[in-house]
Amino acid sequence: MKKDLRKVTAIALMGTMIVGMSTGCSKKDDAKDTGSDAVAATTAPKEETKSDESAATSTPEATQAAEAVAGIDGWTPFADRVTITVPVYDRSKEGYPAVDDNYWTKWVQSEFGDKYNIEVQYVAIPRSDVMTKYSLLIAAEQTPTILMEYDYPKVAQWANDGAMQVIDLDKFAQVAPTYYNKMVENNQLNYTDINGETYFVLSERPYYNTGYTYASFVRKDWLDAVGMEVPKSYEEYCKAIDAIKAAGLTDQAPCGLALPTAAYVANFAFRDFPANEEEWAMHSSLGTPSLSWEPTYKLLKRQNAEYNKGYFSSEYDLDADGSQMKTDFINGKTYSYGGYMSANVDWLTAFYEKNPDAELAIASNYGGVEAGVVDQPTLRADNPFGMIVGFSSLATEDQLKAAWMYMEWMSQEDTLFTLENGIEGVTYTLDEKGLPVVNGDYRGEEMLNHNCNIDMTCIVHASKTIGTIEDSIAAIAPQGLPQDFTQALIDNYYELKEIAEKGWAYSDPVFAVAIDSESEYSATLLSLWKEYSVELTKCKPEEFDALYNDLSKKFLDAGYQEVIDERLEAYKAGNTTKLPEQK
Repeated sequence: MKKDLRKVTAIALMGTMIVGMSTGCSKKDDAKDTGSDAVAATTAPKEETKSDESAATSTPEATQAAEAVAGIDGWTPFADRVTITVPVYDRSKEGYPAVDDNYWTKWVQSEFGDKYNIEVQYVAIPRSDVMTKYSLLIAAEQTPTILMEYDYPKVAQWANDGAMQVIDLDKFAQVAPTYYNKMVENNQLNYTDINGETYFVLSERPYYNTGYTYASFVRKDWLDAVGMEVPKSYEEYCKAIDAIKAAGLTDQAPCGLALPTAAYVANFAFRDFPANEEEWAMHSSLGTPSLSWEPTYKLLKRQNAEYNKGYFSSEYDLDADGSQMKTDFINGKTYSYGGYMSANVDWLTAFYEKNPDAELAIASNYGGVEAGVVDQPTLRADNPFGMIVGFSSLATEDQLKAAWMYMEWMSQEDTLFTLENGIEGVTYTLDEKGLPVVNGDYRGEEMLNHNCNIDMTCIVHASKTIGTIEDSIAAIAPQGLPQDFTQALIDNYYELKEIAEKGWAYSDPVFAVAIDSESEYSATLLSLWKEYSVELTKCKPEEFDALYNDLSKKFLDAGYQEVIDERLEAYKAGNTTKLPEQK
């Protein structure tokens, strides 16, 4: 049954930005007061399993007694086969197996599904077009049993459209106590509701305020050729790019197509510090562009100057999916490219194959600092949670329970270890510390999919962790390259950590009430942003201010004024999260 909820556009937030959002579940309230003791700890899975035949003959009394035990020890196989559908990102990576049918999806079925009489079917979701695929599935009444995404606005949309059902966290905690307790530990229970009804559970994002799993690489050999180090200020950056251009180290714009036109406006570094909380509540958003906000003006002003100096290709706005930008970097044509790290990073491998004598370095997080414009490297922190997980409104009670069982089973350490490392001696070996080292070049049947099967294990956590942070970084450091970036990635983590500890890393507000105007105007505003930001980037510098004022007014009139007014009203009413301490 569809829920009559207004559409919410909300953004993921930092864990320290907690406000008291009302809840209707006693389990949630108890956990706020008593911590993880509110739910019994999960025990290890039983070694013995029951066959489908024995499940069918289990007595109701025996089943009821077993289910009184929280977690895996309380599970019994379903009497009738239950089918659940689980989304998994399809990144269309050449040389990788089908994401919905491979060795590891079959392993999940044999190790979990068959044991409990559950059929686990995976549904491929194109990573570059998540909303379209989900919309088609929902419209066809083929909504996956589990719906999940990293971005809050997307799951809020599904809840609003009636694709998700309200859930009972007491029941969830009984079936999946390990998963629930991790939410308690990470202070995530305040983020499960929309308009007072509980829709979501959330996965973990380790070391979330550092974003350490992402790294930007620059051409160190080019910098060496012009006698410069990796830039640690904007002045140094401009000198480096100018020198690279003058030296003719590339036959095209050195920064290529690296100017985004997506809804997220990366203007954190251009904001005042300490941040103005009202302005933050009004404008800071992952899903709605903030054209009329002063930090966006400063961002576009710099972008315009760089474009007119020839740093970027005139066709940057035509590379919507970023594929050409990656290709240009692989072919040795551009200065920088970035992405998420794993034991096997295909574009880094391809880069060195094309440029065997090249040398890369990790960019400094201080490279954009410019006195009077960007005084500190303020960054957008990652979400304090990974996947936001909801459940289909079409799911039966048995399917809902089976989905929760799947999540609890996936949360077990032995399950995660196997899915993220594979088979010893085949996909990984153990180092001198007894920690797994994945062979990113292995291409046999048992090969791991993208980033150590993260698109399967993301329902539990957003990144693979092993031992200390240094161990975890070593586990995702790209392997098989001419350069070893392990220490550089560790150094990058500690630089990011220092930035976060100074209060320079924070995320966007999340709203406990619907922002109707954002739902109404977001598509229009995104379309206008794509058009206006390109005009402002490509215009002559002397025309910029007048054009910005004109387009900013049009943007406000097209609905943005209503959006920021409604967001401010929600903030003043106490219906948003708050900024972390600004030091």
